[in-house]
Amino acid sequence: MAEEPCQGVKECHVPDTVFLPHRIEVSRPIPASPSVIFAILRSPAGHVAIDASGMLQDFTGKPAEKVGDTFVIHMDRESLNDVPLGTYDVTVRIILFERDAEIAWDLGPDVPVPHYYGYRLDAGDDGVTTVTSYYDWSKVSGDRKERFPVVPESALRATLGILERTVREGLPRPAS
Repeated sequence: MAEEPCQGVKECHVPDTVFLPHRIEVSRPIPASPSVIFAILRSPAGHVAIDASGMLQDFTGKPAEKVGDTFVIHMDRESLNDVPLGTYDVTVRIILFERDAEIAWDLGPDVPVPHYYGYRLDAGDDGVTTVTSYYDWSKVSGDRKERFPVVPESALRATLGILERTVREGLPRPAS
């Protein structure tokens, strides 16, 4: 059995886009420190602000601090026009939390489809952080596997562009 690529935070340098049989990784250099970027990535407001798929509409909860933390994202699947799910909620459950280096999450026990999303941050010496967004559905089996990837590579790439813009402009503040 072949060894899985990119298992550790600093063990693998990926090119701009990597397509594996059941995983997509997209990277982009962003002129900001890992801590500024990570603050957005650990926040439910950040998830909604940078989403390029159009599915993430709103949130309930506070920024993640550790593995096991959760927050709720209010979704609208009609944005993808693929499955008529309408609006629904998902619970984001943090499964990897390395402050200013990497964060990953799945959709908790309410969504019994084992796929996850994450970001790796690699700080450069020049004040630029290479951000890698990844989406993995390698543990999905049976007929469900045919539906993946739900989020296309283009949406991951666009989300990184929106992340860069959000870093420049600052994360929108929740309404008071």
